[in-house]
Formats: sequence, C-alpha cells, structure tokens
Amino acid sequence: MISPKKEFGDEGILVFADCAVNPNPTVEQLAEIAVVSAQTAKALVGYEPKVAMLSFSTKGSAKHELIDKVTQATELAKQMAPNLVIDGELQADAAIVPKVGSSKAPGSPVAGQANVLVFPDLQAGNIAYKLVQRFGEVEAFGPILQGMGKPVNDLSRGCSVEDIVNTVAITCCQNLS
Repeated sequence: MISPKKEFGDEGILVFADCAVNPNPTVEQLAEIAVVSAQTAKALVGYEPKVAMLSFSTKGSAKHELIDKVTQATELAKQMAPNLVIDGELQADAAIVPKVGSSKAPGSPVAGQANVLVFPDLQAGNIAYKLVQRFGEVEAFGPILQGMGKPVNDLSRGCSVEDIVNTVAITCCQNLS
C-alpha cells in the first residue's frame, strides 16, 4: 500500500498481510505470515520492517480468545525471527499513529511507526485493504502471494489496468530476488 500521507509506514509505504488467502490462520500460521511478510517487505521495498500484530485490543485493553491468538502468534514470531522488530497486540491506530502509539503502548518498538501490518484473519485484512484503497486514495499493489516455489500473485475482479501492470512488475521483481 502506498499512501500519499508520508507520515504513515515508511514514507507512506505499508505492507498489509494477510488480505487474500488464509481465512482463519492458526497461531503458527499467523506467526509465519508475520515473519514472511517482513522478509517480503525488506526484499521488495528495501526498508527495515517494523511489524504490528493487529487486534481490536492494545496491550491488554480487552480480554478475548481472539486477542490471545494474536499475542501467542507475536511471541512465536519473536522466537522464529529473534532480530525482527515486532509487537502486538496493537490496534491499527496504535500501530501507525505516533501520538496514539506512545499513549496506548509506551515503550513499544513498533507502536506509531509500523510499516508491516499483520491482520488477525482474512476478513479484517481484506476489508481493511479495500477500504483504505478506495477511501484513502492509497495505491494497492497485489495481493502478493508468499511461500510458493515461484512468484504467484493475485488480482481482484474489481482491479484496474494499472493494478494489473503493477502486479506484473512486482512479480518480475520477485523473480529476480
């Protein structure tokens, strides 16, 4: 996602995951999505990933089994990639807005400066990316599929010609890396 608002993500660039494939990932799958999405962000965009594991709660502001899943996935992702800058559970505003992040999650290495947003399930991710794209005047690239032997990507039936060109360009870049 490339936003004209440069204060979000890394100069307006954010990676959203998973918005297209896993309807209800397990803790293990969610952790893997986080780690692989960070690797994809670094490979395709070149920035150091700061991964926010998103939820409807920030740092225990609510209690629910859905939040438990996100916090468990965060801990597992930290074990899988000890050098990865990752934190969760974070609400979306706490993840990307510095003032909100410092208020809701003081001391977080990610809050207010996330550039990789990991959604807890497909519904949240897909809805978010389409709303942000349409309402936020944000340019969406992808979905970019990960974990395949060769580059494979997807397009929405509502995509534009520009979306097709952008996805082909990303696929070509994936083939080089």
